[in-house]
Amino acid sequence: MTMRRLIKDELAHDTEGVAMVEFAMVAPVLLALILGGLELSNFALAHMRVNQIAMTVADNAGRIPTSVDEANIYEVFAGAEVLGDNLEFEDNGRVVLSSLQDNKGNGGKKGQMIHWQRCWGELDIEPAYGEQGKGRSDNSLSKGVGKGPKKMTAADNTAVMFVEVTYDYQPLVGPNWIAARQIRHESAFNVRARQNQDIGNAQALDVLDCD
Repeated sequence: MTMRRLIKDELAHDTEGVAMVEFAMVAPVLLALILGGLELSNFALAHMRVNQIAMTVADNAGRIPTSVDEANIYEVFAGAEVLGDNLEFEDNGRVVLSSLQDNKGNGGKKGQMIHWQRCWGELDIEPAYGEQGKGRSDNSLSKGVGKGPKKMTAADNTAVMFVEVTYDYQPLVGPNWIAARQIRHESAFNVRARQNQDIGNAQALDVLDCD
């Protein structure tokens, strides 16, 4: 047997490094699948948490009895802060709480109005349906507020707590895994038995306006 044939046979039967080579080829794909799965899971959890913030703020604001004070708003937003702590929400998100009410207008001026509005969070984004006072003297909110064909409206002599929550998603792995990274949810609850829909400030607290 020639030396060339001997070497060829030895190489043909030497498979000690095959597994390592195969792993080196598969490892980048496997790593990408793992990291991608983690990022998608984290994104889904962030969606759930933002939706939970929207529902909780609207629900808690609707449960305030008798009348609303700025201190109540601080308490409602404190709940949002707890829910959004793991998301670093205060630095990267914004909650808009609006009191939607009938404007008691007549004829062509009848519609809904944003009676008062409060915001929390550092994200620079405007309320999607207008600022405090919109619709008070016109029918610019005649159909109400909200996404889609079915808008939220308040009945006479009551109010709807309407909440918009927007959050700039903070990636777990890297910035290029999720294309559309801004998460937004809305929620609304009717007030419960509250007759006075105005907002007071008995403790002279800083007003959490949306400027």
